[in-house]
Amino acid sequence: MDVQHVPTAEVRRRPKNRKAQIAAVAAEAFTERGYHGVSIDEIASSVGISGPALYRHFPNKYALFSQAATELAAALERAVAQDEADQDVTDPVERLDHQILAAIRTTVANRRTAGLYRWESRYLEPPDRASVLGAIEAVNRRIGATLEEIRPDISHRDSVQICVAILGAVGSITVHRAALPVRRLERLLLDACRSIARTDLPAESQPADTHARNSGIPLSNKREVVLNEAILLFHAHGYHEVSIEEIGQAAGINASGVYRHFASKSDLLAAAFHRAAERLAVAVSTALGDSSTPQQALESLVEVYVRLSFAQSELMSVYFAEIGSLPAPQRTDLRNTQRLNVEEWARLLGEARPDLSVPECRFLVHAALSLVLDVGRVMHFEPTAANEARVQELMLATLFGAASRT
Repeated sequence: MDVQHVPTAEVRRRPKNRKAQIAAVAAEAFTERGYHGVSIDEIASSVGISGPALYRHFPNKYALFSQAATELAAALERAVAQDEADQDVTDPVERLDHQILAAIRTTVANRRTAGLYRWESRYLEPPDRASVLGAIEAVNRRIGATLEEIRPDISHRDSVQICVAILGAVGSITVHRAALPVRRLERLLLDACRSIARTDLPAESQPADTHARNSGIPLSNKREVVLNEAILLFHAHGYHEVSIEEIGQAAGINASGVYRHFASKSDLLAAAFHRAAERLAVAVSTALGDSSTPQQALESLVEVYVRLSFAQSELMSVYFAEIGSLPAPQRTDLRNTQRLNVEEWARLLGEARPDLSVPECRFLVHAALSLVLDVGRVMHFEPTAANEARVQELMLATLFGAASRT
């Protein structure tokens, strides 16, 4: 008598690295859409498990978010410290290369998620935020100590600002999707960071050098007042933590008054971003019209971009942190506008530096633009001519590298 073989059901085993897998998926989702734009169920579905199964690993969304953000910052600190320990290089110039490469390689390996602690850290609770800041500061101290060995004549303030610019340039790859072969990308960023490290920063300013700051938004009518107050609140508390009622109160009107000018909170955010994009477009047009060479045009663009960034630093911070909060069509529209702006800068850079390919020019433009926010924050965006000149020099060093600006 034949006995029919009945196949047994395959036993599904829980992967040993399930917790790390969940954290990785969550980090990418948080980076793409922001902390408030992601739900536990979305993360669970992406991993292929149920919401209750995810809760066996993380008690709530915040626990998942905090682990993702703090682990990314800690990974950068470990990489730089471990490379330094493994190499034990006595020559500080060579050691600086190793430290920068460790930061570059860690960021490249985590490119789709490494911007999380940069833009979403406002939603971390104070102890977790302190942990992230502590890890980044530790990286800055290590690189800074090496830089001061190489350049014992520079001040500690110069060293800090240069190191922040280096990490800002490296971190720039997390805000765009341009592609380059990994080895070429590493070499391009390393060369840019070497140039930043060699930058001679202008002398510090005197107190009388400070000039008045403004939002960059003309407050000629109530609509502009609402727009300005909203940006200040988004900057201070985060887009999702601010209500229309709070915006109206800050502007001296009620919620219905806000809705007479803007259909929704997202429309208000988009209007602010479009205003910034329009101002930058005018600056590009002016720079091109007043310059006789691509290099002169870029130098003019750098000057205008830094001046606008210091004048409206809150808007700049909100743009990078909150663009993911916009509905998809508005977000796509703004990203396309930004892409066209980068392309114009990259075209000019390619004409000034024919040694670079078009993708390489894009990467360097993003690196130069990115460091403005990081260095500006360290300066508290204090609007002095010297501070703005310092940031301009760091941008130009990133763009032109070893090429002479003559």
